[in-house]
Amino acid sequence: MRSSKKTSFALGLLLAIAGLVASFAVVATAPAQTADETTSSSTTVTTPTTTTPTTTTPTTTAPMDIANDVTVGGVPVGGMSVDLARTTIESAFNKRLVLRIGSKRVAMAPSEVAARASVDSALRTAQSAAPGSAVTLTVSVNNYKLHKYVRKLGKRFNRAAVDAQVFLRHLRPRISEGKVGWTIKVSASQRAIRAALAANRRAALTLPLKKIARKVIKANFGSVIVIRRGSNRLYLYKGERFVRRFSVATGQSAYPTPLGHYAIVVKWANPWWYPPNSAWAAGEKPVPPGPGNPLGTRWMGLSAPGVGIHGTPESGSIGYSLSHGCIRMYIPDAEWLFTHVVVGTQVFIVAQ
Repeated sequence: MRSSKKTSFALGLLLAIAGLVASFAVVATAPAQTADETTSSSTTVTTPTTTTPTTTTPTTTAPMDIANDVTVGGVPVGGMSVDLARTTIESAFNKRLVLRIGSKRVAMAPSEVAARASVDSALRTAQSAAPGSAVTLTVSVNNYKLHKYVRKLGKRFNRAAVDAQVFLRHLRPRISEGKVGWTIKVSASQRAIRAALAANRRAALTLPLKKIARKVIKANFGSVIVIRRGSNRLYLYKGERFVRRFSVATGQSAYPTPLGHYAIVVKWANPWWYPPNSAWAAGEKPVPPGPGNPLGTRWMGLSAPGVGIHGTPESGSIGYSLSHGCIRMYIPDAEWLFTHVVVGTQVFIVAQ
């Protein structure tokens, strides 16, 4: 009996253990639920995969209104639309024209002479032109404004001729070459500018000039006198070339011979002497030509008022500062010098 109870107890215990093991097995082998399954048991949410197709953007080409290699007024417009060609032609036409005037440069805008280009008319021709055609650009210019413009250039850039000039260096004369002058040829310049605008050319344009020659050049300058007051010497030069030296008398300290650059303005042979308006000549009378005349036989008056080169009967004064401001010479020397100088001869009086 007791043995039967033990057997039953053992059998029951084994069944309980077996049931417990079975329940653990069920829990361990049950699949895990997904988030979607736990949220909704009736709707399945599927995220579609989006595929972006590869596309090619077509290139938009502006319409070609003008055939290839066509030019209008020398401006290439081949293969362009009318609007682009118009902009290109107008931009080229409105560029400034450089004018050369000697060594100067002036940039002239077409608008300054009211120049106008018939762009639309030329474009209509260009649209029907064959490839490689050169279409003429008709240009109009206001002749009055062009004439006025060129005259204005003349007032600004015309240059007078400059004769050779003399100056002293180390007490000797030196001659500069001077400069050739010019004036702008008005009519010829107008034609040249009008032609350049009509052809739509913008290369630098040299305006025609009329040269103005120098009246005096270094080669024909003539005589120059240099008077050294301190040493009482007169030097004659032919241009820069030394010719002859003379002893002279110059002004005393109370009446000094003026220093400076002068010119001979008058020449008189056998002159009258007229007393100057000075205290030393008060009461003196005019002296006619002849022996004893204070001016000798020759007078070469300078641009310095009251001063001249002349002969003197007072030969003892030569080599000293004894005159009343004039330059005295021995009478024969004064006569020789008279024949070798002209009115306009340049005279320098220096202190040495």
